[in-house]
Amino acid sequence: MSSQAPQEATTADSGNDLEDFEKDNIASGVDAEVVVSNQRVFTGKHGLVFATACILFTAFHIGVMNLYPLETWVYRLTHVASGLALGFIFFSARAFPSEFGDKKSVTPLEWLLLLPAAVLIFTALGQIVFAIATGDLVQTGAPKEKMLMTFGYPIIIGTTLAVLASWTSPLRTRGRVALPDVLLAVAAITVGVYIISHADFLRIRAQVFPHVNDMYASIAGILLILELTRRLAGLSLVIIVGIFIAYGFVGPWLPGVLEHRGYAPERFFAFIYTDNGILGPTTAISSTYIVLFITFAAFLQASRVGEYFVNFAFAAAGGARGGPAKVAVFSSALMGTINGTSAGNVVSTGSLTIPLMKKVGYRPQTSASIEAAASSGGQILPPIMGAGAFIMAEITGIPYTDIVIAAIIPAALYFLSVYFMVDKEALKKGMRGLPRNELPEFSKLARQAFLFIPIVTLMVALFLGYSVIRAGTLAMMAAAVVSWLTPFRMGPKKILYAFEIAARMSLQLVAVCAAAGVIVGVIALTGIGTRFSSMLLGLAGHSQLIALFFAMCVSIILGMGMPTTAAYAVAASVIAPGLIGLGIDPLTAHFFIFYYAVMSAITPPVALAAYAGAAIAQSDPMKTSVESFKIGLAAFVVPFMFFYSAPLLMQGAWHQNLHAFVTAAFGIYLLSSGIQGWFFGIVGTVLRSVLIVAALSMIAGGLVSDGIGLIVATAVFLIQRKLVTPKNVARGLD
Repeated sequence: MSSQAPQEATTADSGNDLEDFEKDNIASGVDAEVVVSNQRVFTGKHGLVFATACILFTAFHIGVMNLYPLETWVYRLTHVASGLALGFIFFSARAFPSEFGDKKSVTPLEWLLLLPAAVLIFTALGQIVFAIATGDLVQTGAPKEKMLMTFGYPIIIGTTLAVLASWTSPLRTRGRVALPDVLLAVAAITVGVYIISHADFLRIRAQVFPHVNDMYASIAGILLILELTRRLAGLSLVIIVGIFIAYGFVGPWLPGVLEHRGYAPERFFAFIYTDNGILGPTTAISSTYIVLFITFAAFLQASRVGEYFVNFAFAAAGGARGGPAKVAVFSSALMGTINGTSAGNVVSTGSLTIPLMKKVGYRPQTSASIEAAASSGGQILPPIMGAGAFIMAEITGIPYTDIVIAAIIPAALYFLSVYFMVDKEALKKGMRGLPRNELPEFSKLARQAFLFIPIVTLMVALFLGYSVIRAGTLAMMAAAVVSWLTPFRMGPKKILYAFEIAARMSLQLVAVCAAAGVIVGVIALTGIGTRFSSMLLGLAGHSQLIALFFAMCVSIILGMGMPTTAAYAVAASVIAPGLIGLGIDPLTAHFFIFYYAVMSAITPPVALAAYAGAAIAQSDPMKTSVESFKIGLAAFVVPFMFFYSAPLLMQGAWHQNLHAFVTAAFGIYLLSSGIQGWFFGIVGTVLRSVLIVAALSMIAGGLVSDGIGLIVATAVFLIQRKLVTPKNVARGLD
C-alpha cells in the first residue's frame, strides 16, 4: 500500500488490452507521483503504517463530508492537526542530497535538543489527556497558573526545541523516520486536542479574556503551521505571515492608515486560532472542497485517466505545427483545473511536453514558458478552477454555478491567446508537428471518449443542483466505475492507493490555507482591510480604473511565491471591499482579483510556475519567467475587458454575450499578432505597435472601439498584402 504501488492491470486477462494501450500511450508516467527534494519515501513496515495513516486521513474527510457531519471546530481542527502531523512525517526540514551515507547514530547536539523537547511535549500531551479524562479542563475564569507548568510552558518550549532539532539534525535516508519530526507531529496533535477540548470556552473567551494556556497553544500551533508551510511552499508566505503578525503588535507606532490600538498577546494569538482566523474560510475550503477534489484527481491518477487526457491531446493536436506546444495548452488546461497548483501541474505534464517541444524546434525557455502559462491557466478553467471557484463562492456567497458560468468566456479567451501565441511562434520558425507514426491513433482514443465521463458527471451533477460535495463524490465513483472499461480497473487496492496519494497531495494546501488563515485573522482583528480599502478609495479619487490598477498590483505582489488559494484569499480580504465600495459588481471585483492572483505564478521576479518549467527545460529561470509573462499577457488584459464589458462574465442576454466573446477573441488575436510579430506574415515594429493599439482599443467592448480595432486591423492587412502602399495613399490624396 506504499506510494510505490505498481500501476498494472488488475486481472490476468487484461494483458492484451494493456499491451494495446501501451502502444498508444505517449503520456506514460505523466500520472506518476512526483517526489520532491525533501520528501520521505517509506517502504516495508514504515510504508505500510504511514500509508494506512494517509488512507485514514482521506477516508475521515470523505466520510464526514458525505456520511457523518462533525461539529465545525472539531472537524477543522482535526483536519489541521492531522495534516500537520502527516506533513512533518513525510517532509524533511531540508532537501535530501542525492547521495549520502546513512548516519544512524544521534549526535550530542540532537540529544541536547531532543531529550528536553520529548519530555516537554509528552508532558503537555499527558496533561491534556488527563484533564479530558477527569473533566478538569481550563474553564473560563480559571486561575492563570492552572496547567501553565504542565501544559502552557511545556508545549511552547518543547515545540521550539523540536523545530530547532529538525533544522540542525543530520539528514538521513528518505526511508527513515526523523525523531525531531515525530515530536513535531505529536506537538501538532497535542495543540489540536487542547483546542478541540476547550472549543466551547474559546468561542466565548478568545476575543475577550482568554487564558494564558490558550495563547501558548495558539503560538505553538502557528509555529508548526509556519514551519510546515516553509517546507512545502517556501519562505515567501512565511515571511508575509510574519509581517502580519508583527503588525499586530507594532500598529500603535505606525502612521496613518496602518495605525491601530494594539492587542495583548493573549487576546491576539487566541483570536487567530479561531474561526475568525486559522479555522475560518481558508481552512473551511481546504478541509472540504480541496480535499474532495484532490481525492478526485487521485482517482483519475490511480486509474491513469490523466494519461488518457494527455494522449487524447497528442492525438488531436500533436501532428499540427508546433504540435507538442498545442498539446501542452490542452493537456495542462485539463490537468490544471483539477490539481490546484500551477507549479505542480508544470512538473507533472511538463516533464513530457517540454522535451517534445524542444524536439520540434522551440527554444528551452520558450518550451518552459508555454507550459507554465498553460498550467497557470488551468486555475481559471471551469468547472473546478483549481478550487478557486469554491473559495470565491465561500467568500462572496455567490452560488457556485454562477461563478462557473461567469468563468467560461474569460477562460476561453485566455487559452485562445496562449494558442495563438504558440501557433504564431510555430509559423515564424517554420515548425512542424510530430510525425503521425509517433503519435497515438485518434480513432482508438475517440472510442475511449467514455473516460471523460467523470468530468461530465461532475458538471452535470453541479448543474442539476447537487451540492459540490455530492457532485465531487459522484465524480469519484464515476472514475472508479469507468476504470473497469480499461486495463486499469480500480478494485479495493487501487481505491486505497488513491486515498493514500490524495492525503500526500493535500498536505501542502492544508498548511498553506492554515497560514493564509493567520493573515485573514490579523486583518479581521486589526481592521486593516477596511482601512486599506478606504485608502484605496482615497488614492483612486473615485476612479474605478485607477482603483483596479492598484488592485492588480497588490494582487500580483501578494501572490508572488504563494499558491493560488492563499493568494486569492488574502488579496480578496484586503482589496475586494474597496473595489465593491467604488460600485464595482462583487462578482467582477472578485474575478478581477482572482485572475491576477493566479497570474502571479508567471509574473517576474517570483514566478513559481515558470521556475518549475525552467528546471525541467534547463533554461534560465528569469528569462523563462519573462517569456511566460509575455505568453500569458492576455490574462493581464482580460480582467479589464470583463470590467468594461459585463457580458464577458455572462451577465447579459445571449446575443450580447456572443458579441462580447467574438469581438474580444478578435482583440486577443490582434494582441497575440502584435506581440509575436506575425499577422498574415511577419510584421515590423511599427505595425506590431499598431496591432497592439488596435487590440487594446477593443477592451471597452463598445461598437465604436470595436470598429476602430477592425478598421486598423484591416488597414494593417492591406498594407501587408501591399494593396495599400505610400504611393497609393499619396495618389488618393490628389
